[in-house]
Amino acid sequence: MAKQYTDSRMVVFAREPLLGSVNTRLITALGEERALALYEAMLSRTVNQAQLSDLAEVDLWVSSNISHQFFLNICNKKNIFLQYGEDLGFKMANAIEKTLQLPSIKSVVLIGTDCPAMTAEYIESAFAALKAGSDVVLGPATDGGYVLIGVREVVPGLFEGIQWGGDRVLATTIDKIRSQNLKHRLLDMLWDVDRPEDLLRLDELEPPLASMNRS
Repeated sequence: MAKQYTDSRMVVFAREPLLGSVNTRLITALGEERALALYEAMLSRTVNQAQLSDLAEVDLWVSSNISHQFFLNICNKKNIFLQYGEDLGFKMANAIEKTLQLPSIKSVVLIGTDCPAMTAEYIESAFAALKAGSDVVLGPATDGGYVLIGVREVVPGLFEGIQWGGDRVLATTIDKIRSQNLKHRLLDMLWDVDRPEDLLRLDELEPPLASMNRS
């Protein structure tokens, strides 16, 4: 099936699923093995939602080991790329810049893996906002960050000087956008899974999160 936004790209940011290195804030509540299982379930759900939406081609940008079998199970090898940069901000900036350099690509929507509540309709609203003229689109998270960011061009300094994981990530990003007189659109606020108290919300998901037994 043809993609709806052929001049756009979807980027999913992920870490290599290694025991003890993902969902580290949840290990005290779940243990290392179940924290890893939850991470893999959320990553798989995110990529699957993005691919089934048929909105745009989906690229998976990973922290390390692009040949990890789990990555290859959920994404075509030609669409898996290695993140690079000093911190999360530099890594996102580099991924967006490289993607926008691809022939005919005019917009990029980047999402993470810790928001299982994100739907294809939500992602579509981001692409629609960019097509309608917004320079930047953001999906706010309840913890003060964001679960999605989309741009039509590289925005200088957009990912610099931000305390990632803090409660002012979204506010600081909006300040940077406004300082450059750019148009931005805020989508509906979504919850993500960062802390043990967030685990209770997994029961709200429809369909349920696969391959994650929390009993």
